[in-house]
Amino acid sequence: MRTDFDAELENRLLRYAAIDSQSDANSKTQPSTAIQLDMSRLLVAELEEMGASDVKLTDYGVVLATIPGTVEGPTMGWCAHVDTAPQFNAAGVKPVVHRGYNGGDITFADAPDLKLSPENSPYLAEKVGEDIITASGLTLLGGDDKAGVAIAMTAARHLLQNPDIPHGPIRLAFTPDEEIGRGVDPRLAKDFACDFAYTFDGGKPGEIEFETFSADGAKVTVTGVSAHPGFAKDKMVNALHLVSKIVMMLPQVTMTPDTTEGTEGFIHVSEIEGGSSEAVITLIIRDFEMAGLEAKGTLLRQVCETVAATEPRARIACEITPQYRNMRYWLEKDMTPVELVRAAVRDAGLEPVSIPIRGGTDGSRLTEMGVPCPNIFTGMQEIHGPLEWISVQDMARATQVAVALARRAAGGSSHG
Repeated sequence: MRTDFDAELENRLLRYAAIDSQSDANSKTQPSTAIQLDMSRLLVAELEEMGASDVKLTDYGVVLATIPGTVEGPTMGWCAHVDTAPQFNAAGVKPVVHRGYNGGDITFADAPDLKLSPENSPYLAEKVGEDIITASGLTLLGGDDKAGVAIAMTAARHLLQNPDIPHGPIRLAFTPDEEIGRGVDPRLAKDFACDFAYTFDGGKPGEIEFETFSADGAKVTVTGVSAHPGFAKDKMVNALHLVSKIVMMLPQVTMTPDTTEGTEGFIHVSEIEGGSSEAVITLIIRDFEMAGLEAKGTLLRQVCETVAATEPRARIACEITPQYRNMRYWLEKDMTPVELVRAAVRDAGLEPVSIPIRGGTDGSRLTEMGVPCPNIFTGMQEIHGPLEWISVQDMARATQVAVALARRAAGGSSHG
């Protein structure tokens, strides 16, 4: 069943997804890639055109704007990120709409052997009759999180065009670099200027997340001894051999992303680069509890020390950097923002569901900085790969929740 929001959401996602805005963890710039600003500048123009106030692109790459309140009430924030994940090709995205999904296999024009079906994405079986958007097979779609951007923008325009809807001031923030854990600049909490906020960056309809991983990033630098391979006996120390030992000594069966689920944490080797003289391992460490996170960091250091002891001529440096923390630590002290969105989800005819999210959002860092910020569903599925898809109608359900939330925050109900 199509809603008043469907056409706008579809057009926005198609427009946004076609813009390459992939972030880069290896970059030292802010934002990490200049192409993200192409998306940001478009949003600035669209916000100005729709009549939003205080529209601004900050020098740290965040788009900010205000939807003025129609009644007095607390200032609420809506947040989504413009960057797409660096794990898979995101250049040249060609979004495709599969109108009135028939329940069978979805095929891809640019990858004939690739198929999306209820077999490899079971939730798709519930979407018969709905409009499904995918990429063309060679890229991810980028619904993570351009669907969130489309939802926030559509809800904002709806409120601006319908001043009879009671709502307090709403602040919008569209961030870069969320996918690499750098989306929330230390200045954002103050510049966002809201009492509480929500990220639109979740999955199935009804899902509200207020518990995330705690996250650290790790970098292990192995420096060997370089020598001509023809005359290397008793001289060369191959850094790649030591890197291999470190990786193989980490738990392979109980502590990797592909062997864990639920509330189990992991150590993930995400990248290895370099050569025989020096090589770098990039890892991410995740756990829902700080004790578990710290234990995994300690384990990584112990592995590095053990391997270093086998070859005293090499240098092995292990650097662990905090990224974000489980937002539950703060939200459980005051669940008001969570209860507010649960009521809005019910207003939209859905049943709220909360499960720990095996990831994190900008909301994790904002919450730690003093801006309580749970996460709301968008409908995105199979993210970070070529099978990524989303239902236009699920996006519309999230938009309905956003509008209901605006009413609720002002002290009303969905129909107030």
